[in-house]
Amino acid sequence: MSTVKHQHAASPEITEESIAEYLQANPEFFERHSNLLNSLRLPHSAGGPAVSLVERQILVLRQKNLKLERKLKELVDIARSNDTLAGRIHTLAMLMLAAPDQAGVIKVLEEQLRVSFNADRAILVVFDAPADAASAGRFLRVVSRDDPQIAPFRTFMQSDAPRCGQIRDTQRDFLFGPDNIEVGSAALVPLGPHAEMGFLAIGSRDSRHFHPGMSIDFLTRLGELVSCALRIR
Repeated sequence: MSTVKHQHAASPEITEESIAEYLQANPEFFERHSNLLNSLRLPHSAGGPAVSLVERQILVLRQKNLKLERKLKELVDIARSNDTLAGRIHTLAMLMLAAPDQAGVIKVLEEQLRVSFNADRAILVVFDAPADAASAGRFLRVVSRDDPQIAPFRTFMQSDAPRCGQIRDTQRDFLFGPDNIEVGSAALVPLGPHAEMGFLAIGSRDSRHFHPGMSIDFLTRLGELVSCALRIR
């Protein structure tokens, strides 16, 4: 009489991954077994007493909500700051349009950078002397494009875009004077394509105020506005 051997299929191994996959594929599991929600105990992430799964979910949702609230506040602050800058740009444009000549445009620009934009230092470098340039005082610097003092700015002018961050000593000395070591960071704004008309330099005592990672949209618009105002006068 032959002996029949019954072979039982091996049960699949239960792993954390298989449980996670099952729960992910069956999100209604805990609806059918709601009693498990309060009986399951999870260690507190901060090392405190164990909490139920429901309590842990509420904690996670609260943490996510706080992150979203902080992100929303950041976005609101940025939007308000952009609105403020847009208003100042509009005011600057109106005042420069009302200026009778280039000297008036330069005077308005210097005043607005100092008063409305809170610039610690600002210098306007131009390659062609505007009419009545002497009335602009220290704000205006008239030089030849081939002047050796402009050499440290060649790469910036060729880039055709504003540049922000800390500047080299030779650049700072030319713009603000060798004694102005309090200028920690600066924004260089080209006037016209490849700074054909010159450039605007805005200095800040704060070394982090102008940094390479900041948005340059506002500075780009400022450069375009100043270029047009000087060109049509």
